[in-house]
Amino acid sequence: NLIEASREPLFTVNPAGKITDMNLASVTITGVSREDMIGTDFYDYFTEPKNARLATQSAFANGFIADYPLTIRDHHLTEVLLNGSVYKDPSGKVLGIVVVARDITEQKAIEKELIEARVFAELATFIAEEAKVKAENAVEIAEEAVKTKQQFLSNMSHEIRTPMNAIIGFTKVLLKTELTEKQNEYLNAIKLSGDALIVLINDILDLAKVEAGKMVFESRPLKLKSSLSSMMHLFEAKILEKNLALIKLYDEKIPEILLGDSLRLNQIILNLMSNAVKFTTHGRIVFEVKILIETEIDVNLEFSIQDTGVGIALESIDKIFENFQQATTGTSRLFGGTGLGLAIVKQLVESQGGKVKVSSEIGKGSCFSFTINFLKTNDVSLTEELPIEFNLEQRNISVLVVEDIPLNQLLMKTLLDEFGFKKEIAANGLIAIEKLNTGHFDIVLMDLQMPEMNGFEATTYIRNVLKSNIPIIALTADVTTVDLAKCKAVGMNDYITKPVDEQLLYNKILTHVNKSPLGTNINDATFEVKELKKTNFTDLTYLHKITKSDSKIMMEMINLYLNQTPTLINEIKESMLNSDWNQMKASAHKIIPSFTIMGINKEFETVALKIQKFAENQASQDNIQELINTLDEACSEACVELLQFHTQLKQNQA
Repeated sequence: NLIEASREPLFTVNPAGKITDMNLASVTITGVSREDMIGTDFYDYFTEPKNARLATQSAFANGFIADYPLTIRDHHLTEVLLNGSVYKDPSGKVLGIVVVARDITEQKAIEKELIEARVFAELATFIAEEAKVKAENAVEIAEEAVKTKQQFLSNMSHEIRTPMNAIIGFTKVLLKTELTEKQNEYLNAIKLSGDALIVLINDILDLAKVEAGKMVFESRPLKLKSSLSSMMHLFEAKILEKNLALIKLYDEKIPEILLGDSLRLNQIILNLMSNAVKFTTHGRIVFEVKILIETEIDVNLEFSIQDTGVGIALESIDKIFENFQQATTGTSRLFGGTGLGLAIVKQLVESQGGKVKVSSEIGKGSCFSFTINFLKTNDVSLTEELPIEFNLEQRNISVLVVEDIPLNQLLMKTLLDEFGFKKEIAANGLIAIEKLNTGHFDIVLMDLQMPEMNGFEATTYIRNVLKSNIPIIALTADVTTVDLAKCKAVGMNDYITKPVDEQLLYNKILTHVNKSPLGTNINDATFEVKELKKTNFTDLTYLHKITKSDSKIMMEMINLYLNQTPTLINEIKESMLNSDWNQMKASAHKIIPSFTIMGINKEFETVALKIQKFAENQASQDNIQELINTLDEACSEACVELLQFHTQLKQNQA
């Protein structure tokens, strides 16, 4: 009964190798009945009969057998360890052997996992040690460069925009007063120069944001036709002055309301239209918008601007989209400009998944076109808000302006007086806190860079110590993502950039004061937050399994992948350029083990193997560059997804 109750297969085998008896577990694992099994060869029930025969011979020769590995031939191919010994009659004659087959399937699986983990750990250690010095130096240099660049942009933005804010602001105020014809002419010239400088500053800072991948694109409702029509009015005076014809072609099948970033679309078209008007002295400009592809949920539009201007030489077309580059060395002297406009156009279009094309001929003109995808919407109520006109009923609003520069203080006083709002000025955050403790205000306009206590520190104190939810709008000359993220983090509700647009300032004050009389909840801040991309290049099931979902270990392994992979990809690309096949083989070999760990699709592992094979023998592989590009794209996407997952893990630990 004990033998029958055993869950491990047990056999008795005579010296001829025939089975004489067995237990129920043996019947179950082989799938052969007791009657059919008795008298058959013991060896036939294993995948390697020869090894099974050697095992029984060893048992008869030595009197026992211990932990002999074999695989039982069943539909599972169960791996077992044979243990057994001979049994004799009372006279000492050997009658046969008793063999127990212990199932080691689970043990083997654990061993395999341990081996894989050890191999990966050894590989990771090797790679980490090899790259440690380089990585540390590279990270330090990169971090320092980013900090320096961000600080430079922040300082430049603040230093230039602060005086420009006052110049443009007071110019607008003066233009509303009674002026002589000459005074009006001079002030308009000042305003025009100021606007040109602001465009240049915005171009430089926008370009830096796009290149750093920090540009956030909105998806808001827009009435495309009316928006474009309003934009074309900006060029009417210059077009009439140059006696040009403007032809507008608009596909009436385009839906009335679309979802997109109207600000960035306007920026693209303004750059292209400005160039067309600038470089065309006679003839016409054709602005056309048409549908390329339309589905139930979205529409792909092509915008084209064709002129009869000076044209661009074929050899110059490729470089006009580069930073600070123009078609010829004389372009800037003759027509002005910095060579940033087209670089920004290209970055803005491609960052939204579109494409820019250009065709041109010297003396005959140019045609610039670009494509952008827009989502459809049927919700008419989502149309863009109309500007709010100054309303006498809204004048009972008290504003605290926190600003340290006297010129800007005077400008804000002037604007708020024009709105009819009550106001008080605080020269820094400490004074602002005192005024909030003793007086009543509906909203705070908070400058960021101030002595003694800056805007970030003051807002933190207002939220955490005063426990106040009063709406706070940041006044910032710095449009970099870093400071905007800090504004949101400390609890500011919104921001407005300098030079201040009076209509925008008025609208934002009314929006925040009317939205919440008791103050706006900081969790409802109006800052844009970019949605994480859904992962599709990685599957972290295996990583969870081997780490037992230990966040710390997972983060370490992801960090290792993020540190090593870009370096290895660059090595593969460089080795292709330098025909360094040994380097290519080594780098491809190093990158392959991580694919399984990070759950990267097998097809990309195959791509890496093909690259490695090519490097080994330089066999004919016409599409080797395409394979390298595919691997580069897959690993880059994997890095993006893993970085997002790493960030989530880090936030969960915090």
